Amino acid sequence: MTASKMHSPLLAIVVSVLNEGENILPVCTEIRTALAALPPAEVIFVDDGSTDDTLQKLQEARRTILPELRILVHPDCLGKSTALRTAIRAARAPWIATMDGDGQDDPAFISTMFDAVQTYGNAPVQPLVVGIRRKRRDRLSRRLATRFANGLRQRLLKDNCPDTGGPLKLFQRDLFLALPQFEGLHRFIPALMKSYGAPLICLETRHRARLHGQSKYTNLHRALVGIRDMLGVLWLQKRTRRPPSLTEL
Repeated sequence: MTASKMHSPLLAIVVSVLNEGENILPVCTEIRTALAALPPAEVIFVDDGSTDDTLQKLQEARRTILPELRILVHPDCLGKSTALRTAIRAARAPWIATMDGDGQDDPAFISTMFDAVQTYGNAPVQPLVVGIRRKRRDRLSRRLATRFANGLRQRLLKDNCPDTGGPLKLFQRDLFLALPQFEGLHRFIPALMKSYGAPLICLETRHRARLHGQSKYTNLHRALVGIRDMLGVLWLQKRTRRPPSLTEL
């Protein structure tokens, strides 16, 4: 990555990781390859309180794969939404691309997502792009739980997004930071950004099997927390008032 790319990035690739030591080096290698097709970009990883060798592997990746890799560390696990906010606040770029660090997401797809927003030109509110995982490479029980949660969420929140939990997302930094912040936010970005007037672009993406390790969430935990959060987001939607375009006199 050149010095000019780092000093004036247009895009930040943000990855939150928890105990993903075995996956760090291959994921960083794929990101390095993907950068060639992207505008000037920075890469930010947040280690959210890992207890394995994730931090050591991130430092190794910076030495050997991504010299300009930015590494942020939470001493304790604060949750994915908080970790994403940490990285996005630290980002210098106006556009944010999120992905997971377990190898299931293909960073090469970020260029397709970025191309999709170019048709909006200088629109006052830029779109949110979500990678929709059509062929999930997860256990059957998790696929069924996700299908149920997505159906319930669409009926209640009417976010028009068939896979709001897809980690691959692209959006403007300022819009994300304007959203109400809470742990679990990352699962409701389409609904909340819709309340702020952001158009939604859904693009089908390839979902892969996790490289190593296991998911950090159980179906029961996701269901209980998700329903509670969904009711909170529904309240936020009904209370959000977006002002019209204003002319300063």
